Amino acid sequence: MNTNAQEAQQESRRVGLVGVGLMGSGIAQNIVKHGHRLTILDHPGNQPVGALLAAGATAVSDVTALAADVDVLILCVTGTPQVEAVMLGKDGKGGALASLRPGTVVIDCSTAVPDSTTKVAEAVQARGGKFLDAPMTRTAKEAAEGRLNLLVGGDAEVLASCLPLLRCFAENITHVGGIGAGHAMKLLHNFVSLGTVALLCEAAACAERAGVAPDVFVEVLAKGGGNGVALERVKPKLLTGSTDSLKFSMANAKKDLGYYNDMAQQSSASHGIAQAVEKLLTHGIDTFGPDRMVLDLVEALKK
Repeated sequence: MNTNAQEAQQESRRVGLVGVGLMGSGIAQNIVKHGHRLTILDHPGNQPVGALLAAGATAVSDVTALAADVDVLILCVTGTPQVEAVMLGKDGKGGALASLRPGTVVIDCSTAVPDSTTKVAEAVQARGGKFLDAPMTRTAKEAAEGRLNLLVGGDAEVLASCLPLLRCFAENITHVGGIGAGHAMKLLHNFVSLGTVALLCEAAACAERAGVAPDVFVEVLAKGGGNGVALERVKPKLLTGSTDSLKFSMANAKKDLGYYNDMAQQSSASHGIAQAVEKLLTHGIDTFGPDRMVLDLVEALKK
């Protein structure tokens, strides 16, 4: 199918979204902005949706009703338990799967365990649906700008048919392999990204005890081997105390590192560093609680 034909087909599709949270809010805004018909699941975890509804989106309170009325169902929830609850319901009953129509494409943008992804995908396919795991990288800022990165696992033809929709909210879309590969790559990415941030936080805490000023610490690293995206995210915390450069809670980070360690253990891969990063995040949560930002590890480690 050529690009023009794909785009014409996509225009006629009805889109459902579960999870209008920190990242899903930006995704929803861009889907509506590009003229797609969007229905969201109304639930307590949503960000304020008044502007979204005013722009033309609709809301329903039941996930089975949502799934029955869309051609594409996008999930943007916290993790594996939430994905399974949305799709499979309680004890295999009452989830989106119960009313999913043949041909519906489920796109899971959440961060999830690949083994569970395979299970959910198989259940969707058994109903005659199609499945892509398409977790995101970047932040809520890029979500609002329509500039996310998507790491996609699944059939290449299914991905091609969904590209016009995905391009509404993603700048870079990488097909990384079959079903589950997207979620595996997301865990690898977050281990490297969050692990580097945690390393810098620990080094910054040590720098203070060694009498090295934060601005000197940042300057020297920026001119040498410590330069990069992670340092740019940590820098505002060290120089001004702001955590706005990385609005990611320690609880979410610990969840992702836990998923990574589970995946590594199941494949008998070495994961000692990842275990150490998860331990640091546990210390941060024990010190400040789960809702504090990852960058607050600096203060937790100073203690």
